Amino acid sequence: MTLADATLDVPTAAPAAADTRTMSPMVSVIIPAKNAAAYIGETIASALAQADVSEMIVVDDGSTDDTVAIVQAIRDPRLRLMTNDTSGVSAARNLGARSARGDWLMFLDADDRLRPDAVTTLLTAAKIAPRAVLVYGDYNTIDSAGQTIGRRGLLKGRLKPSGNVLERLANGNFIVNGGIMLVRTEAFRATGGFDVSLRYCEDWHCWCRLAALGDFAYVPKLLLDYRLHTANTMNAAVRTPQDFFPAVARVFDDELILGKLPAGAAPRLRQAAEIHLMTYAATQAVRFGRYREALGYLGMVGRRSLKAMPRSSVKIALSYFGI
Repeated sequence: MTLADATLDVPTAAPAAADTRTMSPMVSVIIPAKNAAAYIGETIASALAQADVSEMIVVDDGSTDDTVAIVQAIRDPRLRLMTNDTSGVSAARNLGARSARGDWLMFLDADDRLRPDAVTTLLTAAKIAPRAVLVYGDYNTIDSAGQTIGRRGLLKGRLKPSGNVLERLANGNFIVNGGIMLVRTEAFRATGGFDVSLRYCEDWHCWCRLAALGDFAYVPKLLLDYRLHTANTMNAAVRTPQDFFPAVARVFDDELILGKLPAGAAPRLRQAAEIHLMTYAATQAVRFGRYREALGYLGMVGRRSLKAMPRSSVKIALSYFGI
């Protein structure tokens, strides 16, 4: 699938005679859902509790459990239910975004939950950075029962980038989850949306295209509880580096992205992205107790770049503690 290149003009300031819509931005939360009955109610409740959510669109992707019934039982005028005919999570997100009426979009997974005032926090950051096409925060991890298992508080001093983040983002996906961000609707539509041909890391490709269009703004707050369990797409089984490499190829074959990277930087960044994903595959293998495979992936990292080995080893060690 080839996405059309696009440019975007972002206003530097609100007009003097701003209308009500400009003064009070509308936020649309898009939730793709497939067989999410165990968590969808909690997820929706966490979003409806946000004072600045204008609408929520749940896109059911062919659920065979009680997901649809749970959504239909929730009485809130902000909530809409759409169906996606089992076309995949990217198509579900794109469908919801096409029908959204908000100025900003949030892509919330059906098993995660927003922390109180998450949306307000992001909108406040957007006001401070009016040129930003995307504002984002951070997350903690929880288990299937909703208990905290992460140690993100230990890493709060590690600030993520703002401004022109494309080079950093092409190096590896530091955002991870769409539930920690707001994206300008016009910017998302200008990118063409999520590439439905990618099975994994389609979000990373989309974020890179957005970063090619404009600035990002980071707010150092924990905004989301990211649920890790065996039904997650990225955690249901051990993924090999080869599973992720189609996304690497897509990012570094994208003319919009390449056109905004520094001259000659793409080969170096591509290698760094491959190392990043091999390291991720190794940490995932550790979580599944597949230590031999983890060492094999680290060997691949070492062959790509010996200098990257110490950093990767630290990440493997941290994964033992759920960080």
